Amino acid sequence: MITALSLLGAFAAGFALWILFEYLLHRFAMHQLHGRGIMSREHLHHHIAAGWTFSFLHLLSWAGMLIVGFVLWLPLGWITVSLPFGITTAVGWTAGYFFYEHQHAQAHLRAPRNGYETWLRKHHFHHHFGHPMANHGVTLPIWDRVFGTLEVPDQVRVPRRMAQAWMLGPDGEIRDEFAADYVLVGTATTTSERQSQLDKVRAFASIAPED
Repeated sequence: MITALSLLGAFAAGFALWILFEYLLHRFAMHQLHGRGIMSREHLHHHIAAGWTFSFLHLLSWAGMLIVGFVLWLPLGWITVSLPFGITTAVGWTAGYFFYEHQHAQAHLRAPRNGYETWLRKHHFHHHFGHPMANHGVTLPIWDRVFGTLEVPDQVRVPRRMAQAWMLGPDGEIRDEFAADYVLVGTATTTSERQSQLDKVRAFASIAPED
């Protein structure tokens, strides 16, 4: 008999599956392939730009994750437990994925509003600017801890040309409220052609950008 508790467990299982795959995809399919394949190539271009903008490729990603949820996890849950369990597992997976998408976009687009968002931004921007082969779990550090890829810097060094708009005050420097977590490095506020090429080479090698 299906109970509310079992469905809650199914939702949690689906959500937890996404958290694991968030780590695995980010580390192995996006970084360790060094630009081979569309997922890796587009992600490394994201590292070059260091920002977030919507594109049609997001629609492909969303569709792909929905297909995984409802073509893989739903029937697996149905076979092993029941149809409602399978559906709820797929819904949990989907919720986990869209939670990640939302949090990742917002990390680039706006300042943190609470302790979790403050942690996520510092954790994620160390991945961008400090060590691209660390901190692969964007929304939770669980699997980084398990696999030894978690790094917790005292302060994140942010190349001036890659600083997020929300980090900066009217004077172009780090806002006082973020100064404990971030420090600007380098002098260039714009990117030359040579710098763009160097940023690309380093990003596709999963090496942090130069100051």
